[in-house]
Amino acid sequence: MATRKQPAKSNVAPEKLLAWYRDMLLIRRFEEKAGQLYGMGLIGGFCHLYIGQEAVVVGLEAAAEEGDKRITSYRDHGHMLACGMDPGGVMAELTGRIGGYSKGKGGSMHMFSREKHFYGGHGIVAAQVPLGAGLAFADKYKGTDRVTFTYFGDGAANQGQVYETFNMAALWKLPVIFVVENNQYAMGTAQARSTSSPDIYHRGQAFDIPGEMVDGMDVLAVRDAGERAVAHCRSGAGPYILEIKTYRYRGHSMSDPAKYRTREEVQKMREERDPIDHVRDLLLQGKHATEDDLKAIDREIKKVVSDAADFARESPEPPLDELWTDIYAEAQ
Repeated sequence: MATRKQPAKSNVAPEKLLAWYRDMLLIRRFEEKAGQLYGMGLIGGFCHLYIGQEAVVVGLEAAAEEGDKRITSYRDHGHMLACGMDPGGVMAELTGRIGGYSKGKGGSMHMFSREKHFYGGHGIVAAQVPLGAGLAFADKYKGTDRVTFTYFGDGAANQGQVYETFNMAALWKLPVIFVVENNQYAMGTAQARSTSSPDIYHRGQAFDIPGEMVDGMDVLAVRDAGERAVAHCRSGAGPYILEIKTYRYRGHSMSDPAKYRTREEVQKMREERDPIDHVRDLLLQGKHATEDDLKAIDREIKKVVSDAADFARESPEPPLDELWTDIYAEAQ
């Protein structure tokens, strides 16, 4: 069995560590339950789980402020939960029920919450990147100091629209943080086999966009990098790139057997680099929580997720006349 590396001492307030632990554990337990419901046939279509990548979105949300926006691709359930969307509403949407955030019509990949400044879930690879720059353009046009977190993966980083967006964002100095969630396998091809340069964040140099590589299995490192990126954007200096090296434990989607990597590789990551265990170790090592405290938190989170699943099952399917709603915006 692999030996887990002992974490360095943290200078983060204990209450923050506990909050991050809860947030990451909620995402993990929620996604585990979503996987179960998918296996039972209660979730249809595509379903991409965020298990293993929890530190990315929780760390960046710790650097965000009220009014900041976020937009991402189809591996989006973790983003929704991290920005405060209700687990019941998210689960109901996954199961296609009227109580879901898109009234059961969007499913896993297409949920939105204007209240939480979450602008999707997008199924077309890299399509959200120019949309994220558009959100940032709106804030600059209005004269606010808000920033937009625009998430995409290592596979999407090879799409041409990403570089068109880099050019416009740099030209207009848009307050957008381009977050590359590099889980190293895209849809199912190792980065070394699909990408000519090992460091994606370097691609911003052609547009004079600064950036950095971040350890995506360490929520503290992600939070620190997020704060640097946010400060850069709020100052009016333009966009910033964060390439966050992370790792998904499951396949690309629920239908992916992930035969392009070994079980030993995945197990090694779980045992040595798990982002939730990292914070757990910090809490125990710093005597900020006991084993019993953390078990109680886990029970509490499992109850939240169980209630969300019950809500989803009990919520009715949308009526047929919902097919005709939310198609066109009405003129004001």
